[in-house]
Amino acid sequence: MTHPLSEPEVDIANRDLLPTTSSQRQWTLYNYLTLWIGMAHNVSTYMMAGGFIALGLSWWEAILTVLVGTLIVLVPILLNSHAGTQYGIPFPVYARASFGGVGAGVPALLRALVAAGWFGINAAIGGQAVQMFLSMLIPGWAHLSTAFTFVGLDFGGWVSFLLFWFLNIWIIYHGIDAVRRFEAWAGPLVLLLGIGLLLWAYNAAHGFGPMLHQPAKVHGAALWAVEIPALTSVVGNWATLSLNIPDFTRFAKSQKAQIWGQTLGLPTTMTVFSAIGVLVTSATIVVFHQAIADPVTLLGHFHNVLLLLISLGAVVVATLSVNVAANVVSPAYDFIQLFPKHLNFSRAGLLTGILGIVMVPWLLISNPHIYIFSWLNVYGGFLGPIAGILIADYWVFRKTTLAVVELYAKGGRYYYANGYNWRAIAALAGGVVIALIGKVVPALAWLFNYSWFVGFIVAFIVYLGLMQTAESPDVRLAGSR
Repeated sequence: MTHPLSEPEVDIANRDLLPTTSSQRQWTLYNYLTLWIGMAHNVSTYMMAGGFIALGLSWWEAILTVLVGTLIVLVPILLNSHAGTQYGIPFPVYARASFGGVGAGVPALLRALVAAGWFGINAAIGGQAVQMFLSMLIPGWAHLSTAFTFVGLDFGGWVSFLLFWFLNIWIIYHGIDAVRRFEAWAGPLVLLLGIGLLLWAYNAAHGFGPMLHQPAKVHGAALWAVEIPALTSVVGNWATLSLNIPDFTRFAKSQKAQIWGQTLGLPTTMTVFSAIGVLVTSATIVVFHQAIADPVTLLGHFHNVLLLLISLGAVVVATLSVNVAANVVSPAYDFIQLFPKHLNFSRAGLLTGILGIVMVPWLLISNPHIYIFSWLNVYGGFLGPIAGILIADYWVFRKTTLAVVELYAKGGRYYYANGYNWRAIAALAGGVVIALIGKVVPALAWLFNYSWFVGFIVAFIVYLGLMQTAESPDVRLAGSR
């Protein structure tokens, strides 16, 4: 299909936010399959799953946690994917139906800030790999790299981090089609790295037996104190993509292509790669008598220079793969929603990268407790409510019917009062407060452990209640068919 809009008719968008045309819809089942292979097969997924072992779960508890959490988050991913393919619209435009033409900037900003943090985290991981490269290739680099330390990162760390950072920005400056081409081959390459590490673990630990016999270190109440936040962190891991997945499905050739590509791609690849992370981390307990959940740190224990160079190269590709697809494409569209007259895709991607530096990501990944219990669960409390509002609005209140032209026009049915739907803002605020209150009120800590779920349910109910009972003209207009 072709979109009915021309740029002079658009009030609150630019070329990058317009609905996709039939010629732009080139993504097939294979593209969505490799997209998820590229995004799920990455170092942060490995670190999360391996971190569960470091926190005391057994190998099967860790893998089951990943599988269940991934199947849960697949539901909102597919529900929000539908609008992207049906109408060819990106997430910031999709959010206008519920939050308003201007109010959609609120969820877009929250989503973009989280993505900037993720961009920084993956850039820090990629920078660690580059740092090892330089240490092997440049005599004296190890000594030179410690010349000074700034904000917790030494000179060598800054050079390596920025080199990897520029690689990401270079790909983004070549546009969305470059992302599609890069993901098509990068994803499968990452799996080869994981298989290689698994083969090492099998040999080093003298078979799977010693790995699989590593017992859980937490039981009873202590087990659930780890298990519940861990499950929430798996959901939170893809909470960002569950919102902005229309940014990718708007390029789908059909609903069937994106549904099957994602259903086959996410749960299987996420579980398989997480299982590799779990087993290899279990092997490090056998071999090194400590759980090493960071694969870059683990590679530092290898002594074969050629093997190490190949492995570090795969780490760089793996991290580039997830960072470009998951953490630059979507926030770029989000920032364009906020400043459509000043930003295009490339400039917004650069802004994301700059924010990723400001958020000092190397401190976020400093240990599993910070990474899993703070970073993943806190932002889950912000993004769960947004998902609840989007799904309640599109599937229940509007029954999947949108007037696309009015999503781009001031004064239309989705502009509400002065561009804001205060009901969506209120539902978002209520969901966030209740989801995160347990972080500061110990008696309500259980709410924080389920932060994404609590925020989703509260916002879903509050939003529908406010919309269904409203008598104001702006809501009647917005809900009209």
